[in-house]
Amino acid sequence: MFSKQLKFLKEKNLSREIGNRNSPQGAHIKINGKEYINFSSNDYLGLANHPALIRASQQAMKKFGFGSGASRLLCGGSILHEELEEKIARFKRTESALIFNSGYAANTGIIPAIAGEGDTIFSDELNHASIVDGCRLSRARTYIYKHKDTSNLENLIRKTKARRKIVVTDSVFSMDGDIAPLKEIYSICLALNAARCTPNTLLYIDDAHATGVLGKGKGSLEHFGIKPEPWIIQMGTFSKALGSFGAFVAGSKDTIEFILNTTRSFIFSTALPPCIIAASIAALELIEKKPVLIKKLWANRDKAAKGLTKLGYDIMESETPVIPVKTGSVENTLKTSRYLLKKGIFAPAIRPPTVKDPRVRITVTAAHTDEDIEKLLKALGSL
Repeated sequence: MFSKQLKFLKEKNLSREIGNRNSPQGAHIKINGKEYINFSSNDYLGLANHPALIRASQQAMKKFGFGSGASRLLCGGSILHEELEEKIARFKRTESALIFNSGYAANTGIIPAIAGEGDTIFSDELNHASIVDGCRLSRARTYIYKHKDTSNLENLIRKTKARRKIVVTDSVFSMDGDIAPLKEIYSICLALNAARCTPNTLLYIDDAHATGVLGKGKGSLEHFGIKPEPWIIQMGTFSKALGSFGAFVAGSKDTIEFILNTTRSFIFSTALPPCIIAASIAALELIEKKPVLIKKLWANRDKAAKGLTKLGYDIMESETPVIPVKTGSVENTLKTSRYLLKKGIFAPAIRPPTVKDPRVRITVTAAHTDEDIEKLLKALGSL
């Protein structure tokens, strides 16, 4: 049925294949029985295979079983779900929080819930696909502003009349590794809200790649020293730096209550199993007790970024453990990725339509050793 389309993808080197591990997630993985240094994972703090998470998950299964059996509103959740939500709210310094099954489910559910007909969304042009789809699913008019261009954003906001205005941005852009100018975006929203009795400008932040990474792990607002205002909504995930699975939204009590009552991806989804929730709780506790993990992550990131720059590679203004290596073409990207694979390094090619400019995306974690990073630099240095 789709043979012509598949042939076209293959001819353009845009066809993709799934690779499966036969090992735990980590800095080193096995694929088809061969070991590779893994520079592809979002497991930034190396917690996905941590004994504390495994132990917490096992204990939760013994007490609560495995499956949830129903949505949260039909009592599919457990007391662990409530505990995690309370912990996340404290962690993010908000009044309340709510768990979602994934970051994708959160963005495609929450954005249409908070933005309806008569509202206007302002979305960064490099926002994640889940944000793009969330905007499309809403009945709100959507304006795309130039990447990180706050002048363009402010101009669009000020000349637009709407019942409610919602600025939506990733905090850390997952394919480029740069950070949104949240201080400036916050100031724009603050000024607009200060002129009104009731704030009508919301700031929705996707903190998926910042939670556990920026601001001593607490995320982008902490990184910039921004107070979590009632008109700010933070979405984040447990599936990256926290090494578990699922997502959350954090904000004011009435905002979270509204989201609970109106978001279809929450209302109509079976709750995450208690064992997954228990792992997320354990991960949060680890981050707060062991800030050395975050320090190690950033030390590794700086070593890799400086090494790549010294070798002459364009890392595209990366500011985080996500370090894109610009390759110039799809063919060069595939060539580089395959070369690294032969050298025992797993770093897949990132190509259109995921990104406009193809690149090899390097993600550095706290679990990588100096030797791992040196092997990466040596391999790319001899390319």
